[in-house]
Amino acid sequence: MSFCLIILAGGNSHRFKSNIGKPYQKIAGKSLIEINVNKARKFKQIKKIILVFNKKDAKRVKSIKLKNVKLVIGGITRQQSTFNALKYLKNQKGISKVLIHDVARPNFSLRLFGSIIKSMKNARAVVPKIRVQDAIKQIIDSSKEEYIVGKRRDNLFLTQTPQAFNLKEIYHLHKTKSDKYKDDDISLYMDLNKVKFIEGEKNNFKITDKSDFENLRNILKSNQSVGIGFDVHRLTPKRKLYLAGLRIKSKLGTLGHSDGDPVLHSVTDAILGACKMGDIGQMFSDKSKKFKNIRSTILIQKVIEKIKLKGYFINNIDINIITQTPKIDNYRNKMINNIAKLCEISNDQINIKGKTTEKLGVIGKEKAIACEVICSVIKYD
Repeated sequence: MSFCLIILAGGNSHRFKSNIGKPYQKIAGKSLIEINVNKARKFKQIKKIILVFNKKDAKRVKSIKLKNVKLVIGGITRQQSTFNALKYLKNQKGISKVLIHDVARPNFSLRLFGSIIKSMKNARAVVPKIRVQDAIKQIIDSSKEEYIVGKRRDNLFLTQTPQAFNLKEIYHLHKTKSDKYKDDDISLYMDLNKVKFIEGEKNNFKITDKSDFENLRNILKSNQSVGIGFDVHRLTPKRKLYLAGLRIKSKLGTLGHSDGDPVLHSVTDAILGACKMGDIGQMFSDKSKKFKNIRSTILIQKVIEKIKLKGYFINNIDINIITQTPKIDNYRNKMINNIAKLCEISNDQINIKGKTTEKLGVIGKEKAIACEVICSVIKYD
Protein backbone atom coordinates (compact mmCIF):
# COMPACT_ATOMS: atom_id res chain seq x y z
CA MET A 1 0.00 0.00 0.00
CA SER A 2 1.19 3.48 -0.90
CA PHE A 3 -0.02 6.36 1.23
CA CYS A 4 -0.04 10.13 1.03
CA LEU A 5 -0.17 12.07 4.28
CA ILE A 6 -2.20 15.28 4.18
CA ILE A 7 -1.34 17.61 7.06
CA LEU A 8 -4.00 20.27 7.62
CA ALA A 9 -2.47 23.55 8.82
CA GLY A 10 -4.75 26.06 7.14
CA GLY A 11 -6.69 27.34 10.12
CA ASN A 12 -6.48 30.79 11.70
CA SER A 13 -5.54 29.64 15.24
CA HIS A 14 -7.99 32.16 16.74
CA ARG A 15 -8.31 30.35 20.06
CA PHE A 16 -4.54 30.03 20.44
CA LYS A 17 -4.26 33.83 20.74
CA SER A 18 -0.73 34.37 19.44
CA ASN A 19 0.88 36.34 16.63
CA ILE A 20 2.44 33.07 15.55
CA GLY A 21 -0.08 30.41 14.52
CA LYS A 22 -0.13 26.94 16.09
CA PRO A 23 1.56 25.16 13.14
CA TYR A 24 4.65 27.35 13.57
CA GLN A 25 4.98 27.14 17.35
CA LYS A 26 8.19 25.35 18.30
CA ILE A 27 9.23 22.74 20.81
CA ALA A 28 12.94 21.87 20.96
CA GLY A 29 13.48 24.05 17.90
CA LYS A 30 10.96 22.16 15.76
CA SER A 31 7.63 23.56 14.62
CA LEU A 32 4.51 21.40 14.96
CA ILE A 33 4.67 21.00 11.17
CA GLU A 34 8.21 19.62 11.32
CA ILE A 35 7.39 17.24 14.18
CA ASN A 36 4.52 15.74 12.21
CA VAL A 37 6.53 15.51 8.98
CA ASN A 38 9.55 13.93 10.67
CA LYS A 39 7.43 11.26 12.33
CA ALA A 40 5.66 10.37 9.09
CA ARG A 41 8.95 9.97 7.24
CA LYS A 42 9.82 6.99 9.42
CA PHE A 43 7.29 4.93 7.45
CA LYS A 44 8.24 3.62 4.02
CA GLN A 45 4.54 3.41 3.09
CA ILE A 46 4.36 7.22 3.08
CA LYS A 47 5.27 8.07 -0.50
CA LYS A 48 4.10 11.67 -0.48
CA ILE A 49 3.36 14.42 2.06
CA ILE A 50 1.06 17.38 1.40
CA LEU A 51 0.95 20.39 3.70
CA VAL A 52 -2.22 22.48 3.43
CA PHE A 53 -1.52 25.98 4.72
CA ASN A 54 -3.20 29.35 5.11
CA LYS A 55 -1.97 31.67 2.35
CA LYS A 56 -1.35 34.44 4.90
CA ASP A 57 1.35 32.17 6.36
CA ALA A 58 3.22 31.70 3.06
CA LYS A 59 6.42 33.34 4.34
CA ARG A 60 6.44 31.24 7.51
CA VAL A 61 5.94 28.04 5.54
CA LYS A 62 8.82 28.83 3.19
CA SER A 63 11.09 29.71 6.11
CA ILE A 64 10.79 26.13 7.42
CA LYS A 65 12.40 24.85 4.19
CA LEU A 66 10.53 21.57 4.06
CA LYS A 67 12.05 19.00 1.73
CA ASN A 68 9.87 16.89 -0.57
CA VAL A 69 6.63 18.29 0.82
CA LYS A 70 3.95 19.55 -1.58
CA LEU A 71 2.44 22.84 -0.45
CA VAL A 72 -1.27 23.40 -1.12
CA ILE A 73 -3.19 26.56 -0.21
CA GLY A 74 -6.14 25.84 2.08
CA GLY A 75 -9.73 26.98 1.83
CA ILE A 76 -12.04 28.86 4.17
CA THR A 77 -13.17 25.67 5.92
CA ARG A 78 -11.46 22.44 6.95
CA GLN A 79 -13.47 20.56 4.34
CA GLN A 80 -12.38 22.93 1.57
CA SER A 81 -8.75 22.65 2.66
CA THR A 82 -8.91 18.86 2.61
CA PHE A 83 -10.61 18.81 -0.77
CA ASN A 84 -7.94 21.13 -2.22
CA ALA A 85 -5.32 18.54 -1.28
CA LEU A 86 -7.42 15.65 -2.59
CA LYS A 87 -7.96 17.41 -5.94
CA TYR A 88 -4.20 17.71 -6.37
CA LEU A 89 -3.63 14.15 -5.22
CA LYS A 90 -6.17 12.42 -7.47
CA ASN A 91 -4.02 13.19 -10.53
CA GLN A 92 -0.89 11.73 -8.95
CA LYS A 93 0.11 8.20 -9.87
CA GLY A 94 0.99 5.41 -7.44
CA ILE A 95 -1.05 6.60 -4.43
CA SER A 96 -4.06 4.51 -3.40
CA LYS A 97 -4.54 5.46 0.26
CA VAL A 98 -4.55 8.74 2.13
CA LEU A 99 -3.98 9.76 5.76
CA ILE A 100 -5.64 13.02 6.78
CA HIS A 101 -4.16 14.61 9.87
CA ASP A 102 -4.49 17.79 11.94
CA VAL A 103 -1.17 19.58 12.47
CA ALA A 104 -2.38 20.38 16.00
CA ARG A 105 -2.02 16.69 17.00
CA PRO A 106 1.78 16.23 16.90
CA ASN A 107 1.99 13.82 19.84
CA PHE A 108 0.67 10.65 18.20
CA SER A 109 2.97 7.70 18.76
CA LEU A 110 4.70 5.78 16.00
CA ARG A 111 2.83 2.71 17.27
CA LEU A 112 -0.53 4.38 16.61
CA PHE A 113 0.56 5.65 13.19
CA GLY A 114 1.79 2.18 12.24
CA SER A 115 -1.42 0.54 13.49
CA ILE A 116 -3.54 2.83 11.31
CA ILE A 117 -1.50 1.97 8.23
CA LYS A 118 -1.58 -1.76 8.99
CA SER A 119 -5.35 -1.73 9.62
CA MET A 120 -5.99 -0.33 6.13
CA LYS A 121 -5.07 -3.72 4.63
CA ASN A 122 -8.62 -4.93 5.25
CA ALA A 123 -10.60 -1.74 5.79
CA ARG A 124 -12.10 1.10 3.74
CA ALA A 125 -11.41 3.66 6.45
CA VAL A 126 -9.58 3.59 9.78
CA VAL A 127 -10.12 6.07 12.60
CA PRO A 128 -8.56 6.18 16.09
CA LYS A 129 -10.98 6.81 18.94
CA ILE A 130 -10.91 7.13 22.71
CA ARG A 131 -13.79 6.60 25.12
CA VAL A 132 -15.43 9.48 26.96
CA GLN A 133 -14.61 9.10 30.66
CA ASP A 134 -15.90 12.30 32.21
CA ALA A 135 -19.54 12.86 33.13
CA ILE A 136 -21.56 14.40 30.30
CA LYS A 137 -24.04 17.25 30.66
CA GLN A 138 -26.04 18.85 27.86
CA ILE A 139 -27.22 22.47 27.90
CA ILE A 140 -30.83 22.80 26.76
CA ASP A 141 -31.33 26.51 27.36
CA SER A 142 -28.41 28.42 28.85
CA SER A 143 -30.51 31.54 29.40
CA LYS A 144 -32.77 29.56 31.74
CA GLU A 145 -29.94 27.41 33.07
CA GLU A 146 -31.72 24.27 31.94
CA TYR A 147 -29.59 21.13 31.62
CA ILE A 148 -29.89 17.42 31.12
CA VAL A 149 -28.30 16.35 34.40
CA GLY A 150 -27.07 12.95 33.30
CA LYS A 151 -26.27 11.70 29.82
CA ARG A 152 -25.08 8.18 29.06
CA ARG A 153 -21.49 8.06 27.92
CA ASP A 154 -20.97 4.34 27.36
CA ASN A 155 -21.87 4.75 23.69
CA LEU A 156 -19.93 8.00 23.18
CA PHE A 157 -16.35 8.35 21.96
CA LEU A 158 -13.92 10.99 20.67
CA THR A 159 -12.29 10.64 17.27
CA GLN A 160 -8.68 11.57 16.56
CA THR A 161 -6.36 11.93 13.59
CA PRO A 162 -4.60 10.64 11.54
CA GLN A 163 -7.60 9.10 9.77
CA ALA A 164 -6.99 6.76 6.84
CA PHE A 165 -9.10 6.36 3.71
CA ASN A 166 -9.23 4.88 0.27
CA LEU A 167 -8.21 7.84 -1.92
CA LYS A 168 -10.87 7.43 -4.62
CA GLU A 169 -13.65 6.96 -2.08
CA ILE A 170 -12.82 9.92 0.14
CA TYR A 171 -12.35 12.13 -2.91
CA HIS A 172 -15.78 11.12 -4.19
CA LEU A 173 -17.39 11.78 -0.79
CA HIS A 174 -15.84 15.24 -0.58
CA LYS A 175 -16.97 16.03 -4.11
CA THR A 176 -20.56 14.83 -3.74
CA LYS A 177 -21.41 15.15 -0.03
CA SER A 178 -19.54 18.21 1.22
CA ASP A 179 -22.78 19.49 2.78
CA LYS A 180 -22.69 16.51 5.17
CA TYR A 181 -19.21 17.39 6.47
CA LYS A 182 -19.06 17.89 10.25
CA ASP A 183 -15.77 18.45 12.10
CA ASP A 184 -13.74 15.70 10.42
CA ASP A 185 -13.64 13.50 7.33
CA ILE A 186 -15.26 10.47 8.94
CA SER A 187 -18.49 12.48 9.13
CA LEU A 188 -18.92 11.91 5.37
CA TYR A 189 -19.45 8.19 6.00
CA MET A 190 -23.19 7.80 6.63
CA ASP A 191 -22.73 4.11 7.46
CA LEU A 192 -20.11 3.91 10.20
CA ASN A 193 -20.12 0.12 9.91
CA LYS A 194 -17.85 0.70 6.93
CA VAL A 195 -15.31 2.32 9.22
CA LYS A 196 -12.79 0.42 11.34
CA PHE A 197 -12.27 2.13 14.67
CA ILE A 198 -9.06 1.41 16.57
CA GLU A 199 -7.97 2.49 20.03
CA GLY A 200 -6.50 6.00 20.05
CA GLU A 201 -4.22 7.62 22.64
CA LYS A 202 -4.90 10.10 25.43
CA ASN A 203 -1.65 11.93 24.66
CA ASN A 204 -2.74 12.40 21.06
CA PHE A 205 -4.79 15.41 22.12
CA LYS A 206 -5.47 18.42 19.92
CA ILE A 207 -3.65 21.64 20.76
CA THR A 208 -6.34 24.31 20.89
CA ASP A 209 -5.01 26.94 23.28
CA LYS A 210 -1.76 27.77 25.05
CA SER A 211 -2.58 25.55 28.03
CA ASP A 212 -2.64 22.56 25.66
CA PHE A 213 0.74 23.60 24.31
CA GLU A 214 2.19 23.79 27.81
CA ASN A 215 0.70 20.38 28.56
CA LEU A 216 2.57 19.00 25.55
CA ARG A 217 5.80 20.64 26.74
CA ASN A 218 5.40 18.99 30.15
CA ILE A 219 4.81 15.58 28.58
CA LEU A 220 7.91 15.90 26.42
CA LYS A 221 10.04 17.01 29.36
CA SER A 222 9.66 13.51 30.75
CA ASN A 223 11.15 12.24 27.49
CA GLN A 224 14.25 14.45 27.76
CA SER A 225 17.75 13.04 28.26
CA VAL A 226 21.28 14.47 28.36
CA GLY A 227 24.62 13.34 26.92
CA ILE A 228 28.24 14.44 27.39
CA GLY A 229 30.97 14.51 24.74
CA PHE A 230 34.69 15.10 25.05
CA ASP A 231 37.58 14.97 22.59
CA VAL A 232 41.19 16.12 22.38
CA HIS A 233 43.55 16.13 19.40
CA ARG A 234 47.27 16.74 19.12
CA LEU A 235 48.36 19.73 17.02
CA THR A 236 50.95 18.90 14.40
CA PRO A 237 52.46 20.39 11.22
CA LYS A 238 51.30 19.36 7.75
CA ARG A 239 47.70 18.82 8.88
CA LYS A 240 44.62 20.95 8.29
CA LEU A 241 42.76 22.46 11.22
CA TYR A 242 38.99 21.94 11.27
CA LEU A 243 36.82 23.24 14.11
CA ALA A 244 33.03 22.83 14.04
CA GLY A 245 33.33 21.86 10.38
CA LEU A 246 35.13 25.09 9.44
CA ARG A 247 38.60 25.19 7.90
CA ILE A 248 40.70 27.43 10.15
CA LYS A 249 43.87 29.05 8.83
CA SER A 250 46.72 27.77 10.97
CA LYS A 251 50.31 26.53 10.72
CA LEU A 252 49.27 23.51 12.77
CA GLY A 253 46.46 21.04 12.24
CA THR A 254 44.91 18.26 14.33
CA LEU A 255 46.16 14.70 14.14
CA GLY A 256 43.41 12.13 13.76
CA HIS A 257 42.07 9.17 11.78
CA SER A 258 39.39 11.39 10.22
CA ASP A 259 39.81 15.14 9.74
CA GLY A 260 40.47 15.46 13.49
CA ASP A 261 37.71 17.98 14.25
CA PRO A 262 37.47 17.90 18.08
CA VAL A 263 34.35 20.08 18.14
CA LEU A 264 32.22 17.94 15.83
CA HIS A 265 33.56 14.76 17.42
CA SER A 266 32.49 16.00 20.85
CA VAL A 267 29.10 17.17 19.59
CA THR A 268 28.55 13.81 17.90
CA ASP A 269 29.48 11.91 21.07
CA ALA A 270 27.19 14.08 23.20
CA ILE A 271 24.27 13.46 20.82
CA LEU A 272 24.90 9.71 20.79
CA GLY A 273 25.18 9.68 24.57
CA ALA A 274 21.91 11.55 25.03
CA CYS A 275 20.19 9.06 22.70
CA LYS A 276 21.82 6.07 24.41
CA MET A 277 23.39 4.97 21.12
CA GLY A 278 27.01 4.35 22.11
CA ASP A 279 29.83 6.60 20.93
CA ILE A 280 31.52 7.84 17.78
CA GLY A 281 34.25 5.19 17.96
CA GLN A 282 31.69 2.38 17.95
CA MET A 283 29.77 3.83 15.04
CA PHE A 284 32.78 4.97 12.96
CA SER A 285 35.77 2.85 13.91
CA ASP A 286 39.23 4.41 13.62
CA LYS A 287 40.41 1.01 12.39
CA SER A 288 38.24 1.25 9.28
CA LYS A 289 39.93 2.54 6.11
CA LYS A 290 36.66 3.97 4.79
CA PHE A 291 36.74 6.60 7.54
CA LYS A 292 40.37 7.57 6.93
CA ASN A 293 40.54 11.39 6.52
CA ILE A 294 36.73 11.56 6.22
CA ARG A 295 35.17 14.92 7.02
CA SER A 296 33.45 14.98 10.39
CA THR A 297 30.59 16.89 8.78
CA ILE A 298 29.66 13.66 6.99
CA LEU A 299 29.80 11.62 10.19
CA ILE A 300 27.56 13.95 12.20
CA GLN A 301 24.98 14.08 9.39
CA LYS A 302 24.82 10.28 9.43
CA VAL A 303 24.22 10.39 13.18
CA ILE A 304 21.44 12.97 12.83
CA GLU A 305 19.64 10.69 10.37
CA LYS A 306 19.98 7.75 12.77
CA ILE A 307 18.62 9.59 15.81
CA LYS A 308 15.64 10.91 13.82
CA LEU A 309 14.72 7.34 12.91
CA LYS A 310 14.55 6.58 16.63
CA GLY A 311 12.33 9.60 17.33
CA TYR A 312 14.97 11.87 18.92
CA PHE A 313 15.32 15.59 18.29
CA ILE A 314 17.99 17.90 19.67
CA ASN A 315 16.85 20.36 22.33
CA ASN A 316 20.10 22.29 22.90
CA ILE A 317 23.88 21.98 22.64
CA ASP A 318 26.39 23.72 24.93
CA ILE A 319 30.03 23.67 23.78
CA ASN A 320 33.34 24.53 25.46
CA ILE A 321 36.27 24.75 23.03
CA ILE A 322 39.51 24.65 25.02
CA THR A 323 42.41 26.09 23.07
CA GLN A 324 45.14 28.68 23.47
CA THR A 325 44.88 29.55 19.82
CA PRO A 326 42.95 30.32 17.63
CA LYS A 327 40.66 32.75 19.42
CA ILE A 328 37.14 31.34 19.25
CA ASP A 329 35.49 34.79 19.26
CA ASN A 330 36.66 35.27 15.68
CA TYR A 331 34.74 32.20 14.49
CA ARG A 332 31.89 31.77 16.98
CA ASN A 333 28.97 32.87 14.79
CA LYS A 334 30.17 30.88 11.77
CA MET A 335 30.61 27.82 13.97
CA ILE A 336 27.10 28.14 15.36
CA ASN A 337 25.67 28.55 11.86
CA ASN A 338 27.50 25.49 10.63
CA ILE A 339 26.56 23.23 13.54
CA ALA A 340 22.94 24.35 13.33
CA LYS A 341 22.84 23.44 9.64
CA LEU A 342 24.49 20.06 10.20
CA CYS A 343 22.21 19.17 13.13
CA GLU A 344 19.06 20.57 11.48
CA ILE A 345 18.31 22.89 14.40
CA SER A 346 18.16 26.65 14.88
CA ASN A 347 21.07 28.86 15.94
CA ASP A 348 19.44 29.75 19.26
CA GLN A 349 19.69 26.10 20.33
CA ILE A 350 23.50 26.27 20.33
CA ASN A 351 25.94 27.99 22.68
CA ILE A 352 29.72 28.11 22.15
CA LYS A 353 32.30 29.27 24.67
CA GLY A 354 36.02 29.64 24.08
CA LYS A 355 38.28 28.66 26.98
CA THR A 356 42.05 28.66 27.53
CA THR A 357 44.18 26.86 30.11
CA GLU A 358 46.15 30.04 30.91
CA LYS A 359 49.14 28.56 29.05
CA LEU A 360 49.18 25.51 31.32
CA GLY A 361 49.68 21.96 30.04
CA VAL A 362 49.75 20.70 26.45
CA ILE A 363 46.81 22.90 25.47
CA GLY A 364 48.42 25.99 26.95
CA LYS A 365 51.63 25.19 25.07
CA GLU A 366 49.61 24.98 21.83
CA LYS A 367 50.26 21.28 21.41
CA ALA A 368 46.60 20.21 21.52
CA ILE A 369 42.97 21.35 21.28
CA ALA A 370 40.16 19.90 23.40
CA CYS A 371 36.41 20.24 23.43
CA GLU A 372 33.64 19.28 25.83
CA VAL A 373 29.92 19.29 25.02
CA ILE A 374 26.60 18.77 26.78
CA CYS A 375 23.58 17.98 24.61
CA SER A 376 19.96 17.45 25.59
CA VAL A 377 17.47 15.66 23.36
CA ILE A 378 13.73 15.00 23.40
CA LYS A 379 12.16 11.75 22.27
CA TYR A 380 8.86 12.36 20.52
CA ASP A 381 7.53 8.84 20.73
